[in-house]
Amino acid sequence: MLIQPGELLGKINSPKDLKSLDQSQLVQLTQELRDYIIDTVSVYGGHFGASLGVVEMTVALHYVFNTPEDQLVWDVGHQAYGHKILTGRRDNFHTNRVYKGLSGFPKRKESEYDTFGVGHSSTSISAALGMAMASQYNDDKEKQHIAVIGDGAMTGGLAFEAMNHAGVSNSNLLIILNDNCMSIDPNVGALKDYLTDITTSHTYNKVRDEVWNVLGKISKFGPNAQEIAAKVETSIKSFLLKQSNLFESLNLRYFGPIDGHDVDHMVHVLKDLKDIPGPKILHCVTVKGKGYELAEKDQTKWHAPGKFDKVTGVIRKKIPEKPEAPKYQEVFGHTMVELAEQNEKIMGITPAMPSGSSMNIMMKAMPERAFDVGIAEQHAVTFSAGLATQGLVPFCNIYSTFMQRAYDQVIHDVCIQNLHVVFCLDRAGFAGADGPTHHGAYDLAYMRCIPNMVVAAPMNESELRNMMYTAQLPREGAFTIRYPRGKGVMPEWRTPLEEIELGKGRKLRDGADMAILTIGHIGNYAVEACEILAEEGMDVAHYDMRFVKPLDEEMLHEIFEQHRHVVTVEDGCLMGGFGSAVVEFMGDHGYAARVKRLGIPDDIIEHGEQAELHKECGFDTQGIVQASRAMLVSMPKVF
Repeated sequence: MLIQPGELLGKINSPKDLKSLDQSQLVQLTQELRDYIIDTVSVYGGHFGASLGVVEMTVALHYVFNTPEDQLVWDVGHQAYGHKILTGRRDNFHTNRVYKGLSGFPKRKESEYDTFGVGHSSTSISAALGMAMASQYNDDKEKQHIAVIGDGAMTGGLAFEAMNHAGVSNSNLLIILNDNCMSIDPNVGALKDYLTDITTSHTYNKVRDEVWNVLGKISKFGPNAQEIAAKVETSIKSFLLKQSNLFESLNLRYFGPIDGHDVDHMVHVLKDLKDIPGPKILHCVTVKGKGYELAEKDQTKWHAPGKFDKVTGVIRKKIPEKPEAPKYQEVFGHTMVELAEQNEKIMGITPAMPSGSSMNIMMKAMPERAFDVGIAEQHAVTFSAGLATQGLVPFCNIYSTFMQRAYDQVIHDVCIQNLHVVFCLDRAGFAGADGPTHHGAYDLAYMRCIPNMVVAAPMNESELRNMMYTAQLPREGAFTIRYPRGKGVMPEWRTPLEEIELGKGRKLRDGADMAILTIGHIGNYAVEACEILAEEGMDVAHYDMRFVKPLDEEMLHEIFEQHRHVVTVEDGCLMGGFGSAVVEFMGDHGYAARVKRLGIPDDIIEHGEQAELHKECGFDTQGIVQASRAMLVSMPKVF
């Protein structure tokens, strides 16, 4: 079912068409654009509230600026749906986040209007500043550079590093702060309180409005009026803002706060800002989910609700025929509380992912022992290290893809000091429709090479619980547990907690012809594959290795002494991952065997459902069967 656009939106295939409209038509266009996003996402799914909150801003930006010549950079990209629709992708927008379809985020190879690929937060100011400095170097004084960043993304340290540089750059940079007090979950920290103070201070806003009114009147008189107005503005703003405004203190000219849902005023302000040189910031106050009442009221739920009935707001979910297994995230959240009730030293830390990771369960049950530190992965890791120095046991829960941003802290602040920090890496393997910026493809490789680090992956919910229990027992060093997004395999998952011997795997099936070695949840494909191979007369052993570091060397000796055909399976990168560790062991101990490694190839894998991507990379059930068949058919059973 293709969604039909409104009268004005149906005529817009590029920002050039948008500019042909009279400004008086923009209110109608914003309503049509908002309706189109609601209609499409309700039918096809996707992120929701963020794009509704910037509809007027998006229209105003493309109306005023000469995109794509002017460089428009979106932070994260959850809010870029309107941008995609207005820049030639309206008729394909229903393929958004679908396998082989449009990306859910801005992507350079998808459109010339997507000036910078995003998915991780807090990058827009750095990228736009780089573009602005390049234009300055090329003596291009006309090109504009705009970074749109939310107040949630502004909590990331990279944003402050970029503003610190921008303030002394004299670059043609405009930062638009989209302030809605939300990221995925409600924003936290002192910056949130500071922005709230600015937007709600009656004295500040009254004085600012009166000053701007006076400046506007001065500018109408005499040949030197503009110069006089500028000097008055500088003096008054120095008095009013310098000591109280964070951005002005960084030498960024501050404008606002303004209503981000008043498209006419947005256009007026942006036209004025185009003529003001140097780095500047426009503070826009918006509402996430604007225009859809349910999304405005429950912004976390409606960040990415899936398919829903737009009239009733009922989210469409399939009714399972039999009891389903819970998500690994839910098991993690409930087990955290269970363990913390037994061990008063356990603390929970997450960087702005409490609902996605289920850390919110502990935050509700034990608010004094669970922390959301904002979009600040580096801080989350070093903060955890600080807790560990005092004898506490921090469980630092970060999506695998975002842990990449804190890699230095893992090495320098945790592992070099041999501190007891437990890293729970959510969304390991393919993240699904969020695509390559969110795939947890590299953690097995980048964690196993660090000294003083244990790296484990559970095959099911019971194993996750036992690994968490084992990780919190008194010990030195870091402990990483990685698990995928989505459901496990055990409807009855509340098993007794048991300690697992470090570095010990499990033999799940005997077999004489060959051995399949797996790590983590992906091993459930191998269980199915072994059954299929057995029906075809092949006798295949299956080992769940559990640990990538330390490897179960006793088990590996057994495997290579008994088998000359080995398949390794992982939902991580083949370069340096689990399979590489097995081959290294084989080479180090002088074994001769044929090893076929299945996993994520040395390539960027795009978005799609997890099962689709597993099939594409050849490590779903059929992929394992085919690799095993090929190995046994093409090679003799013994050398």
